[in-house]
Amino acid sequence: MSRTTAPPPPPKETTEKSAPDASLGHGLKQRHLSMIALGGVIGAGLFVGSGAGIAAAGPSIVLAYTASGLLVMLVMRMLGEMSAANPSSGSFSAHAERAIGPWAGFTSGWAFWFLLCVAVGLEGIGAAKIMQGWLPGTPQWAWVALFMVIFLGTNLAAVKNFGEFEFWFAALKVGAISLFLVIGVLAILGVLPGSDTPAPGLTNLTGDGGFLPNGSEGLIIGLLASVFAYGGLETVTIAAAESEHPVQGVAKAVRTAMWRIAVFYIGSMAVIVTLVPWNDPKVEKIGPYVATLDHLGVPAAGQIMNVIVLAALLSAMNANIYGSSRMAFSLVQRGQGPALLGRLSGGVPRIAVLCSSAFGFVCVALSWISPDKVFPWLLNMIGALILVVWIFIAVSQLLLRRRTERETPEKLVVRMWLFPVLTWVALAGMAAIFVLMLRQPDTRMQLAGTSALTLFLIVVGVARQKLAKPRV
Repeated sequence: MSRTTAPPPPPKETTEKSAPDASLGHGLKQRHLSMIALGGVIGAGLFVGSGAGIAAAGPSIVLAYTASGLLVMLVMRMLGEMSAANPSSGSFSAHAERAIGPWAGFTSGWAFWFLLCVAVGLEGIGAAKIMQGWLPGTPQWAWVALFMVIFLGTNLAAVKNFGEFEFWFAALKVGAISLFLVIGVLAILGVLPGSDTPAPGLTNLTGDGGFLPNGSEGLIIGLLASVFAYGGLETVTIAAAESEHPVQGVAKAVRTAMWRIAVFYIGSMAVIVTLVPWNDPKVEKIGPYVATLDHLGVPAAGQIMNVIVLAALLSAMNANIYGSSRMAFSLVQRGQGPALLGRLSGGVPRIAVLCSSAFGFVCVALSWISPDKVFPWLLNMIGALILVVWIFIAVSQLLLRRRTERETPEKLVVRMWLFPVLTWVALAGMAAIFVLMLRQPDTRMQLAGTSALTLFLIVVGVARQKLAKPRV
């Protein structure tokens, strides 16, 4: 990680904030931002979804998470550079508009809004299923409605309420995965108190087909699964615009991204495949974390992880309602959406919050009305959207870095490593992932759906840009 020295902060950060965000609240404290950054890398996809990746790649899932983790580190560094220089609730959408043009801001912003809204619905469904497991017979829609009401309340109130909820949700997730890693390392060393399980050595890493049991194809499937497990990191740069010290806040959050990814993702994958045989059916059926704790004889392992996964899902719902409403607000402030969504009340874009939540509820309804047609179609459309967003981030950073160095070099509080070489490396990595997606039938459908949505947004964005009156 490159060492940078931040210039002393100005007395008031009005020069650092974009004008469109000037009337938003600034109630997020540094502890909120720090924990949002920490919790943002720990989602339900890691706790549950990683099982499919392990089943496909075997022990080489560690390589898959390392490769995708390195790509995400580069993306976050690029985004951090631009967000520290110009904090905005529009984050990468605002940067894309400045760097490429209004059509790019429109496309990346509304694509991300759509992604987050669908994700809210998915997370609500997942959380409701856990509650149904504890209380059989209760309707799924009732649990989703309850969660929506709770998080509507937190997001309609002052932004500090959102920050407090995320702080405690993230603290629970960070504490849980840290405890898991400690238990796992002790078990690997054979010194776990009260356990009769012997130290596994390298048996699970080299046995049952070796480190690459399914060859390069298995590694590719694991790589694709790992890439999409990293979603959620972008929220911290959106939230930074409403913090007390946006420049310092986003700079600190981005600089700690490397060790967070290394410890939480790569570290936990290494612990799991060392302790549990990769082809154990439980890894995919009940989740790798539950399977590991169960293997070590931890009492009530499944219920413990259900609590943690529930917290991860509710945290994601809260964060995605927040992120989608702020993205919509920023787009409207830049003339890229219906003016109604740009109204503020008490420093909060409440109509944007309501509309974003309503769209999430529509997704839940579609999953009930048409689980085999419309809902899978929605899921395919968002399948690779995060990669589209990352491409806009990389291209924007390439263009804005030189412009910022020439015009306002003092704003480069965070700098991309080895610019422009690593930016081009990241773009090449994203292109490679798209090629790999074309090779797999499931991901090929996702790529087709995402491409159709992206093309539609680009056409609308370009048309709006050509028809728009020049802003004075």
